[in-house]
Amino acid sequence: MGRKERFYADVMSVHPEVTGSCNIVTVRLPNGEKFHFIVDCGLFQGSKEEEERNKELMFNPYNIDFCLVTHGHADHIGRLPLLIKKGYRKYIYTTDVTRSIMAPALKDSARIIQSKAKRRREKAIYDDDDAEHTMQYVKGCDYNQWIHVRNNVDVMFLGNSHLYGAAMVLVRISYPQERDINILFTGDYNNKNLFFDSEPIPDWVYELPLTVVQESTYGYMNSQEIKETFVDNIIKCVSKGGTVVIPAFALGRMQEVLYKLKVLQDLGTLPLEVAIYVDGKLGVMYTEMCKNGMLGVKEEMREFLPSNVVFVDKTTRGMILQDNASKIIVTTSGMGSHGPAETYIPSYITRRNALIQFTGYVAEGTLGRELKEAPKGENVKVRGVLYKKQAEIEYTNEFSAHAKADEMISFLQRFEKLNLVLVNHGETPVKDLFARRILREVDAKNIAILGQYFHRVNPYGLVTSKSTKFL
Repeated sequence: MGRKERFYADVMSVHPEVTGSCNIVTVRLPNGEKFHFIVDCGLFQGSKEEEERNKELMFNPYNIDFCLVTHGHADHIGRLPLLIKKGYRKYIYTTDVTRSIMAPALKDSARIIQSKAKRRREKAIYDDDDAEHTMQYVKGCDYNQWIHVRNNVDVMFLGNSHLYGAAMVLVRISYPQERDINILFTGDYNNKNLFFDSEPIPDWVYELPLTVVQESTYGYMNSQEIKETFVDNIIKCVSKGGTVVIPAFALGRMQEVLYKLKVLQDLGTLPLEVAIYVDGKLGVMYTEMCKNGMLGVKEEMREFLPSNVVFVDKTTRGMILQDNASKIIVTTSGMGSHGPAETYIPSYITRRNALIQFTGYVAEGTLGRELKEAPKGENVKVRGVLYKKQAEIEYTNEFSAHAKADEMISFLQRFEKLNLVLVNHGETPVKDLFARRILREVDAKNIAILGQYFHRVNPYGLVTSKSTKFL
């Protein structure tokens, strides 16, 4: 083996498409030492077949030296308690804000997992105690500061506008008399956010010889192609005296939707007599945290609530369902398959004067995807009960917290020495389409797709690709 090949990193992914985010990196040093680390450890979401994959980690937790977390969404952190339960006892590094998000998020994941396991008469993969135990190993970090995580490895969390506390993760692997191996994991990436200004990326990062693991969720469309239909859909429904149900992710999406409704009120477009209800324990908690400035929300955005908003719990939910007056209900979960959405959607799906307005990605196997694909007038099954689809069902990606293809291309074009771009976190056809676009528009030595192969990189770029193997 030549000199260059004695020092390398094998980069693998256990999530072939969007959910279940987890990248595994195996590093070999010139002295023969090997070690492993992971970036994210998320839940697979969607169909029962996808969720079956949550039961196993596909690697041995005892072999992992450290774990890095990009942000606090369940598809990136939801299997961390399983990691701990199966024996991992080292640090989980993330930003300070993400750490504050994780405790309630993991507790909520445990509740959903236990509820599903009970319905299926299975054993839950973890419980509340496992979620609580996980937090003992989570270490919060500042942005733009090197953290020495082990011999030969330093990590830096870089600004990312995807979500409160989100970060791109720069990993520097070094060895005496060798050039560094630099790998940047974008995580779920965005270049803007209404609620906070992300930390600027230092100029020197753009000058590094670099491998970038780049997400591709919206790699099939440009930012100009986004159709903003949300306002028209809402106003059309309430002007006819109807009720709008808006499934929204608890963290980020719910707060942005509420701000949008406030703007409509301020413009006089949305009458104040149309009541606005917010339901979902986790969503309400995060909303209060944002309002109180706890998640890095800039001061001018902390008054984002509509003037007549009412927070709901399970004791008052029944009264809202019985009220026939025009209203707007913002509820978790964003894909419709969990939380109070599972109560509201069956109640309103059969009503012709109702609108169920989804505000983000709906994975295969979720109620949101099933409603999207079912023709109007057909039956939809929710928890074993059939309901005739009579309500209007609408979807919009205008709230998406992911950069679009043109924005991701612009981001990649800023790097001066791209050794390799590994396309990740997207549906299989989208990853292929986006990789081809990178090849045309970005000056990178190599472009490859994570999923079916592991890719061996050294300080100079791609060495080889081989069929995926796990630890």
